[in-house]
Amino acid sequence: MQTWRPPQKIHVKVLGLVWHGGRLLAAEVTRDDGTVKGVRPPGGSIEFGETREEALAREFREELGCEIAIDGPWTTFENLFWHEGAQGHEFIFAANIYLLDESLYRRPEITLVEHDRSVWTARWFYPLALPAGVELYPAGLAAHLQT
Repeated sequence: MQTWRPPQKIHVKVLGLVWHGGRLLAAEVTRDDGTVKGVRPPGGSIEFGETREEALAREFREELGCEIAIDGPWTTFENLFWHEGAQGHEFIFAANIYLLDESLYRRPEITLVEHDRSVWTARWFYPLALPAGVELYPAGLAAHLQT
C-alpha cells in the first residue's frame, strides 16, 4: 500500500484533461486504508526551466508512454487541500488534450507509472456523476467543467 503526504511547500503542476465519450481519464486518490476518496486527471510537477506545455508532454511520455496534443486554452487552479492530516498547496495548469496513441482510448484501465516507480490505475469517469463520497480533484475542477 502506498502512503503519500503532500510536501510542505508550494508545487506547480500540470494536468491533462483527456476525454472519451463524455468520460474523463482520472486516477483514483486513496486514503491510507486503500479506500477511494477521489479521482484526479493525470499530470505532474513542472520542473525548473520547463514550460507548462513541455511538462505536460513529459509527464504523459513518462507515465503513459505516449505523446499528446494540447487542445484549447489553459485553466489555472489554486489547490489548498488536506490529505490524511497533512496540508498541501498547489498551483495547477490544466488543459484539454488528445492522446496520440489511439489504442489507449479503447482500454478501460490505463496503468500510470510515476518517476518514483509508484503505480496508479486510471479509468474513464463521468466527472459530474461520481459515486457518493468520491470527489473530483483538484477543488474547482468540477465547477469549471460545468461552465
